[in-house]
Order: sequence, then structure tokens, then C-alpha cells
Amino acid sequence: MAASKPGRLRIRAYNVGFGDAFLLSFSYPNKSNGQSSKRHILIDFGSTGLPEDVPADQLVRVARDIQKECGGEKGKLHVVVATHRHRDHISGFATGGDGTGEIIKGLSPDVVIQPWTEDPKAKRNATKLRLAGARAAFAADSKAAFVGQLGDMHSVAAAVAAEVEHLNDKTKFAQGLSPGLTGQLQFLSMDNDIPNASAVENLARMGKQSHYVNHGYKLDLQSVLPGVKVRVLGPPTIEQSASIKKQRASDKNEFWMLQAAAKGFWGLQAATGDLVNDYILGKTKLFPNAEFYKDSIPSHNRWFVRRVRATRGNQLLGIVRILDKAMNNTSVILLFEAGGKKFLFPGDAQIENWEYALGDDDDVQVLRGVNLYKVGHHGSRNATPKTLWGLFEHKMDKKAPAAGGTRLRTVVSTMADKHGHDRNNTEVPRKTLVAELMKYSDYTTTQKADKEDKLYVDVTIPL
Repeated sequence: MAASKPGRLRIRAYNVGFGDAFLLSFSYPNKSNGQSSKRHILIDFGSTGLPEDVPADQLVRVARDIQKECGGEKGKLHVVVATHRHRDHISGFATGGDGTGEIIKGLSPDVVIQPWTEDPKAKRNATKLRLAGARAAFAADSKAAFVGQLGDMHSVAAAVAAEVEHLNDKTKFAQGLSPGLTGQLQFLSMDNDIPNASAVENLARMGKQSHYVNHGYKLDLQSVLPGVKVRVLGPPTIEQSASIKKQRASDKNEFWMLQAAAKGFWGLQAATGDLVNDYILGKTKLFPNAEFYKDSIPSHNRWFVRRVRATRGNQLLGIVRILDKAMNNTSVILLFEAGGKKFLFPGDAQIENWEYALGDDDDVQVLRGVNLYKVGHHGSRNATPKTLWGLFEHKMDKKAPAAGGTRLRTVVSTMADKHGHDRNNTEVPRKTLVAELMKYSDYTTTQKADKEDKLYVDVTIPL
């Protein structure tokens, strides 16, 4: 008979480049035959850029390995967590194409966990209205309004991607946007646009149970993960975020949810995006009778055209950066506890998401004892708040014994030279953060798997 508590946890971090895919396998020893059974959790599965030296079918290889670890084609995946709907976290759940989504669905997950913003009921309440060519989201409550705004954000991302392609069209313009600006715009707009809606739909339907969670959500998984406690630390709801703002009225910064839901801003941006797309597709022209120069722009006007195009590109970059931040802050934050040890998986949560948990005394006490931290947002500078890092009692210089004899372990899924720049201290992974992680924890990165030409790296923890 298998034990009611796990004796070991293995965390497998897959080499998906710039993305996340973590398979958590809890082993339950069987005293009668000396064997052990396993229960599996898949946290995210996606990528927006693979390393140059991996096979083109890397995500298929990852899906097949997950299938193998779960017992083969008729195997069992017990829990799936999609922390938020960025492409680098959910693209592997898409159906059709290379079939990775079908492989995961075929493992018949018992439970699928997503943020409250993915709740279909909330979406049904978020009614859209078109007025005079513009869109305005309205609903009976602010929660539905915010979910409606998220949909508009995706429309904006799609419009930005189309406009970048248009501005770099050599058949229309002699000179496009700079390569650096183009790369940033393409990465951020692609990550926030969800053309593969099949991934979202697959996640909504693959589990026997679906949980759309927020901070404090009571998540009891004992039936599928005996002896494992799960605490939901984020994201906060609209109401919870607003309560923080009331408590800290002197804070000059608006909180992310209030920004996103305010005054239909993203609905208007999405409407503008519709007009831009119609113009690009030739459905409409602002000045149909005006002369149009392609490659023969008069020399005395070329400097002006270049400046205008660069200004437009920078405006687009500002918009998608705000959009990217809002999407990250819908990320689920989960704290698993088994065998007296704690494992923190925050997805891409940034400081605005963390504010609520870090202001809760009970959460703060729980966070102090974290034994393993999945580094947020691929090691970016804005996803590991200093307050959070300062709480971890098990972080320790190698020269000193860790508290309780157990040194903090950290694991990150990342790829360099994909996002941000050294020159403005936004590179991912952030070098100063990595240095801190390496000094005060046992640090594991998927970059090691890539360097050694492996599909994954494993972290094993006795319980």
C-alpha cells in the first residue's frame, strides 16, 4: 500500500528557451513491495523562442517526455497549472499543428488551475459594445470590466504586430524600423497576442475540475496529491487590489488592475488598432486623394519620415510594455508544502501582484520558510521583489550553514539575449539577480541543459 505522504519531489525544468515548463513529480513509497507511485503536476508549457542549437520539434520532445514520465500514452497527469496566458507559458497547450496540446490532454488531467481572469463566467459578463467605430467595454461590476479589458489588450498586441510588419515592408518603405526596436516590438507583441486560441480553449476543457484562483482561494488537492498542501498567494482580485490602495492612499502609483480597468482605455486602443489594420489591409485610407511616395520620397523629406517612423515605433513599444506588465500581474502564485518543506512557484508575477501577499502577515510568515523558489519571469529584475528575497530564511552564503541545515534552492527557466538590454539594466536574466542567486542559494538554470545539449535539468528534494 502506497504511503499517504510523498517521500521525494523531483522538479524537471525543460529547456524550452524563453518560456516555462516544469514537471513536479511526487513519489509515494510502497512499503509492501518497495516500489513507489508518482503524482505529477505540470506548471506551464510554452515558449516564445528556442535556443538555436535545439531541434525544431523541441516542444514535441518535451511533450513526449512528459507523457513518458506520466506513464505513457495511457498515463496520468494529475494537475495542470497555467499561471497566465502569455504565449511563453501556454503555447504548448495548443491543439492542431505539432500536436503538443493533444498529448497533454491525452494524459487526462484531474485538475486544471488558472487565474480568476480566465473564468468563463467572468468573460460572459464582460459585454462589448461598438459605438461610432470604437469599442467600449462595460459591465455590471469592475471584475467583468477588467476581464473585458484583457481581451482588448490582446487585440492591441495583434495590431502592434501587424503595424510593425507594415512599417518594415521593403516594398512600401525604403527604410524600416531599427533592428533593435523591431526585435523588442515583435517579442512583446507576439507574447501578448493569443492567435492560438486553441491553447486557451484546450486548457478550459481538459481537466475534470477547473479552478480559477485568486489570493486566498481554498484549493484542496488532497484527493489527487495526498500529503501536499497548496496555498494560493496571487493574483489578487480587483476588490483585493483596491483594498490595498485604500490602505495606502499616499502611494502615488496606481495599482495594475485599476490602471487596466479604468475608463475603457484599452477598448479605445483596440478600436484604434482596428482602424490601423483596416488601413494596412487597404480597406480604408485616411487621405485617399493624397500623393503617395514609396521608394522615391523626396530627399528633403526623408529625415522627417525617418523621425516619424521611429517615434511611432517607440510609442508602440511603450504601449506593449504596459500591456506586458498587466498580463504578468494576472499570474498565479502557488506555494506547495510537503514533508515540512515549501516550494514557491510564482509564474511571471511582478511587484504589483506581490503587493497583496507581502502585505499579509500570515503569508509573510509562510514565505520565510521557502525551501525552493522558482525564479519569477525568467530572472527579470522586476519579478523577485527585494522584500520577498529578504524574507527567505534558508538563503545563505556557501561559507555558512543554512538555517535548519537546508540551503535555499532556486531554479529558473530562461534564455539570454531574448529580452531586455545590458545597457539599460533590463537584460533577462538580470546579471545582478543571477549573481545574488548563485551566492545565496543552490542555483539551477535551464541554460545548463542547453549548454550540455540536454532536454531538461532535474532538481530532486527528499521529503
